[in-house]
Amino acid sequence: MACQSVAAVMDEQALLGLNPNADARYRQRAMAYFEQLKESQDAWEVCAEALAKGIYNDDHVKFFCFQVLEHQIKFRHAGLSAVQQQLIRETLMKWLQCQLMNAQPEKPFIRNKAAQVFALTFVMEYVTLWPKFFFDILSLVGLNPHGVDIYLRTLMAIDAEVVDRDILHTPEETRRNTLIKDTMREQCIPSLVESWFQILQTYQHTHPELTCQCLEVVGAYVSWIDLNLIANDRFVNLLLSQMSVEELREEACDCLFEIVNKGMDPVDKTKLVESLCQVLQSAGFFNVEQEEDVDFLAKFSRLVNGMGQSLVLSWTKLAKAGSVKDAAETLQAIEAKVPLLLQLLVHEDDDISANIVGFCYEYLHVLKQLPQLTEQQKANIEAVMLAVMKKLTYDDEYNFENEGEDEAMFVEYRKQLKMLLDRLAQVSPELLLEAVRRVFTNTMQNWQSAQFMEVEVAIRLLYMLGEALPASHGAHFSGNMAKTSALQDMMRTLVSCGVSSYQHTSVSLEFFETVVRYDKFFIVEPQHIPNVLMAFLDQRGLRHSSPKVRSRVAYLFSRFIKTLKHMNAFIEDILTRIQDLLELAPPENGFPALLTNDDQLFMFETAGILIVNGESPVERKQALMRSLLMPLMDAFRLLLAKLPQETEEERQAALADCLSHAVGFASRTSKAFSNKQTVKHCGCTEVYRDCLQTFLPALSCPVQRGVLRSSVRSFLHRMIICMEEEVLPFIPAASEHMLKDCEAKDLQEFIPLISQITAKFKRQVSPFLQQVFMPLVLAIFEVLARPAEDNDQAAALEKQMLRRSYFSFIQTVTGSGMNEVMANQGAENIERVVFTIIQGAVDFPDPIAQKICFIILSKLVELWGGKDGMVGFPDFIYKHIVPACFLAPLKPTFDLSDAQTVLTLSECAVTLKMIHLKRGPEFIQYLQQEYLPSLQVSPEISQAFFQQAKL
Repeated sequence: MACQSVAAVMDEQALLGLNPNADARYRQRAMAYFEQLKESQDAWEVCAEALAKGIYNDDHVKFFCFQVLEHQIKFRHAGLSAVQQQLIRETLMKWLQCQLMNAQPEKPFIRNKAAQVFALTFVMEYVTLWPKFFFDILSLVGLNPHGVDIYLRTLMAIDAEVVDRDILHTPEETRRNTLIKDTMREQCIPSLVESWFQILQTYQHTHPELTCQCLEVVGAYVSWIDLNLIANDRFVNLLLSQMSVEELREEACDCLFEIVNKGMDPVDKTKLVESLCQVLQSAGFFNVEQEEDVDFLAKFSRLVNGMGQSLVLSWTKLAKAGSVKDAAETLQAIEAKVPLLLQLLVHEDDDISANIVGFCYEYLHVLKQLPQLTEQQKANIEAVMLAVMKKLTYDDEYNFENEGEDEAMFVEYRKQLKMLLDRLAQVSPELLLEAVRRVFTNTMQNWQSAQFMEVEVAIRLLYMLGEALPASHGAHFSGNMAKTSALQDMMRTLVSCGVSSYQHTSVSLEFFETVVRYDKFFIVEPQHIPNVLMAFLDQRGLRHSSPKVRSRVAYLFSRFIKTLKHMNAFIEDILTRIQDLLELAPPENGFPALLTNDDQLFMFETAGILIVNGESPVERKQALMRSLLMPLMDAFRLLLAKLPQETEEERQAALADCLSHAVGFASRTSKAFSNKQTVKHCGCTEVYRDCLQTFLPALSCPVQRGVLRSSVRSFLHRMIICMEEEVLPFIPAASEHMLKDCEAKDLQEFIPLISQITAKFKRQVSPFLQQVFMPLVLAIFEVLARPAEDNDQAAALEKQMLRRSYFSFIQTVTGSGMNEVMANQGAENIERVVFTIIQGAVDFPDPIAQKICFIILSKLVELWGGKDGMVGFPDFIYKHIVPACFLAPLKPTFDLSDAQTVLTLSECAVTLKMIHLKRGPEFIQYLQQEYLPSLQVSPEISQAFFQQAKL
């Protein structure tokens, strides 16, 4: 029966709101009541009474009471009186006593919360107020199953609070936790270990869930207690006996894993692992093929992995210390585990295999360090290779068209196997090359009758050799003759045996990935280029039935074309064959296109590269580029004319997207040009000029402005790079349209365009900049002045970014040597702009913007602050710039622990130095006699400032 007594006075109406199904009004009242109980000096005591006397049967109320208690212990413990602290201890022990008498245990979520509260109380009081914490609990619970359950949960909660390395602790908490562990080692750990032994022995047949909990506790605590308390015959034999009990063996495995992982002397570690192995082997656990329980085998594989890695670590330490005999014995112990390692590595269950990869990797690393390999070690290497090759293979259930969680896990597992393959290549590149060659050649000879997974893995292995056997800049076909010859033979087989026609997406993808990885092969044997080009262009590649293959091949084809120079004979044929893939898909077409818009970007880039890098005369290049871009321009004009007439929003958006794609495709073709092959050199200036004339009218389109402006702006960025000064006539009109009806985002994206023009063309664009400067600045001021709601963080961030962009623009103008751009704006406008720079330097807590502002101020002082500078500017320096340099660092938001703020301070100092450079002793006199005294700075501090600043 439950412990019962007089009811504690609690707000029953508020408690109704604890039920998850309660309505919002009751839930709000419950929340308010919770806050009231948490903050009150003593109101929480009613919760303590309710728990101690078992008054409430409702689980939610019990949980609520523990939450209130938890808050007091966690956040207010130091402020509680000694009587209140004693009340908490008594409450917990009375509640625990009730558990021993109850027929049914509490729900797990309540037991877990109770354990957390016990653990928090322990952390706060064990060292000082409650040294008999464990003695009191163990004396009370004895071997009562309900009590033992709470005891074990509490131990795990203490581990989470005090030991768990995944939880970040403050230095103070770390010191406290160290003191707790040291005190526990001195006072109670042997008693705790004895209690664990008694629990494991008593309950292994009657309460498997308690036994598993206890095993988890042992595993958690073994990392920091004296290992001899656990690693002894009595305890280990008990654990090993539990390895044979079906309900216990997985937890027993985990517990042994933690014991094996414990840091210790290398010789002792080897002895411990070997003694464990002998017992496990004699008990038949090494007969992996006879075990059907894959969940247990996954745990067992992890245990073997831990034992193997521990032995490797011991060998490394012993070899480093020069302990030849002990190192040899440990190496022998490692070698003895290899047959078991191989059984687990090659197991059909990938989890079991994945769990042993770490040991396998470390073992190969050991072999790499040995001066000479024995025949057995070479055989082991080959066995690992065969296991890796087998495990890389897809199974029948892999879903290529709809990859889910299982498929993602296999992809991750493959990455682990690739690490093993790379390590094998370091240990014995010749063996790996020969093994891959053998598998590849056998498979390619019979690819028509082989299953897809065999064909895919054979090509995959060839692909993986590219990273496993490193070559400078992919030069796999020069240098080492044995490697070069083997790779060349395999590539020749790959491209000539017809396997590119294999009807499976995985094989098709692997074929093209491998062709592109080894593109240098086609420089050595260019006669294979036509066959491979046809594979790219027909139903094996770009016209494959799978969209996934088509998409990937579009990207791979662009890479292939970029790399190879022997393409001149095929250029026009390729352009003809891909013509239909370069068509702009109209929005009203209901048929799905072969390629997505993103895929088409690669196709246009490929077409551009073919035209630009070809050896055709300039006239031919011009004609080919025009025939590539003309259809885009024609389609663009038609669609742009349609757009304003459309009334449906959805239809407008579809047309605008289509227009944006057309601009993007044209822009992408320009990526083909380089410093050697410029637009002018290839005779393509006129066709891109025509593109500009076609696309720019979109800037004045009254609908879908955001999408259209963004795409045209990106095109202008590309043309500034490619067309040089030929683009300049188009900039004024484009700027005028882009400054109309702007949003913050529009301006933020427009400013980099103007900055790019300014930085690239400098004096050439000075007249244009003088003309556009104030309209741009006024547009920015107008957007920044627009009211926004206080809690609209997105709008606030947009304004902050626009402010930064504005300051960056002013910095570009002042730093480009075009003094006249700002100087010719009229005194009133100049003053207005410079005031915004002062404001940016001082008033806005944005160190990135502040730094830029001080860079601008320093530059303006350099330009206008001298004897022949702008009239009235020296006066402005003293009235506004000098105060800014002192006021900004005095702001409470000026945080010198922030790296950007430190850089701002540095630029602030540079500005003062520049003023001194330009104004000389006059500046020192102004600081000494006027400015610093106005700040009530004493003469001594002023003098110290001048000495430190070296002014």
